[in-house]
Parts: sequence; C-alpha cells; structure tokens
Amino acid sequence: MGRSYIVQHPPVESELHQLLHEKLDLDSGQETKIEALEAQFAIQRQALELELRADNARLAQAIQTERGYGPQVSAAIDRSHQAMGELQKATLEHIFAMRSVLRPEQAARFDDAVVKALTVEAK
Repeated sequence: MGRSYIVQHPPVESELHQLLHEKLDLDSGQETKIEALEAQFAIQRQALELELRADNARLAQAIQTERGYGPQVSAAIDRSHQAMGELQKATLEHIFAMRSVLRPEQAARFDDAVVKALTVEAK
C-alpha cells in the first residue's frame, strides 16, 4: 500500500537519466558505458518489481485470509519491505555505477541532482 504512494513521485533515476543525457555533455564513451549500465539495471529492476508485485499478491491473500492484522499479514509486510529495500539498494548501486563514468565536474552536478531528488518534499 505504501509502495503505491511512493511510486507516484517521479523516480530519482528518471530525473538523473534526464540530467545525464541532456545536461552533462557526455562524450561518446561515457554514453556507451552509461547505456550498458542502464540496460543491465532495467533487467534487474524489472525482476525486483515483479517480486514486489508478487509480494502485494501475498499480502492481499494474507489480508483476505486473516481479515485483520495477524501474523500472515505481518510476515507479508516484512517480506515486501525486504524486496523494497533490495530495489532501493540496487537503484543506488546503479546510480553510483553511472557516477563512476563521469568526469569530476559532471559528478559534482550529478551529486547535487541526487541530493535534490532525494530531499524534495512531496506535494
């Protein structure tokens, strides 16, 4: 349930993607490396998102079975939180991998964008 609320905000990686490809003046070597990183991450993200959807289905089943906040619901929530954490870790690993391709002046702008994206208040 909380995950649906979180996903409604623009993903950090979308904002960073726009910055990378439109504002950081990447050279062709950087573009090639970042495109490869993005392709790898897209596969990993898709697998983790499928896991999250499966967790939602298990949570729905637990709610239907228990009709309240019981041990099955609690376990399903814990499992969902674990998967959300894995997705967040994978996303940050991806962000740092892309950052490693940047020149120092590009990395400084990238870092500022990461901090801004993570601290923007919800409207």
